[in-house]
Amino acid sequence: MISNRPYMIRALFDWIVDNEWTPHLQVDANYPGIQVPMEFAQDGVIVLNVHPDAVRELQLANDWFFFKARFQGIEREIGFPPEAVLAIFARENGQGMPFPPEPYPEETSSMEDKPSLSAVDSTESSTPESDSESAKTDKPKKRSHLSVVK
Repeated sequence: MISNRPYMIRALFDWIVDNEWTPHLQVDANYPGIQVPMEFAQDGVIVLNVHPDAVRELQLANDWFFFKARFQGIEREIGFPPEAVLAIFARENGQGMPFPPEPYPEETSSMEDKPSLSAVDSTESSTPESDSESAKTDKPKKRSHLSVVK
């Protein structure tokens, strides 16, 4: 069954904007996979102004919320699932709705469900002779690095 959370958030967002108030979302900053400026989070929570005049490209889809906003003059892309939203409320009077925290999605499943990527059976034990021999023939390994692509 599809969660009603994104529908409720969109409905309250429309209601708040129609009343000419300022909608804010309280988001769990520790929720896995979210993209928010962590330097503005306090106690694992970040409050975001999502008024149409404050954000650009606002998308409130069933599976992902996305928009662009400025933080200290720098535009940032913000994205998170509706499950990370803890509340939506109007800044002016606090009217809105809290949501219960959702359990974090499981990042790993049991090892039995995962295919093995090893070329050698993991049940075999290595011998000291084979380890020292392979260390002599292996080239030094390069450090991996990540780069941001926009």
